[in-house]
Amino acid sequence: MTETYPILSYPDTFLQKPVADVKNIDGKLQEIMKRMAATMYAAPGVGLAAIQIGVDQRMLIYDIAPRDEGRELHVLINPKIVESDGTTVSKEEGCLSVPDFRADVNRAARIHVKGYDRDGNPLDIDVEGFLAIVLQHEIDHLNGKLFIERISSLKRQMYKRKIRKQLKEK
Repeated sequence: MTETYPILSYPDTFLQKPVADVKNIDGKLQEIMKRMAATMYAAPGVGLAAIQIGVDQRMLIYDIAPRDEGRELHVLINPKIVESDGTTVSKEEGCLSVPDFRADVNRAARIHVKGYDRDGNPLDIDVEGFLAIVLQHEIDHLNGKLFIERISSLKRQMYKRKIRKQLKEK
């Protein structure tokens, strides 16, 4: 079984800085992808950005296939949203780095993303629905932004107070 990574969680400051572009897709990066996949599936989650495991690389993985229908892992390297349209509300959005908290988040309804696959081939994709939400969420991570920054300040402050209290009790 492939070893997993620990997932960084709020308020870890590493999660708050944009990560560097991937310069070289080599064996080391392939191994990181493999361990990221094991981590995401074990969590369980539908997406994971490299920053969430402490890796300063602009890379994410995702799999939105229903668990009982087989896995369909996708890798996006150096992804950029180049166009977005419309608005939608992501109901009860959650995050592996923001445990035990869910909130409604305003997102673009459709996005156009450019990047590279795990072998360095260019990707140019238009997505909408749940996949658009997942990709926006993960690309936000790569830009140093957590989903709680996209919710009302009142809800965000309540969550931050809860976390500070939990940290004091430890």
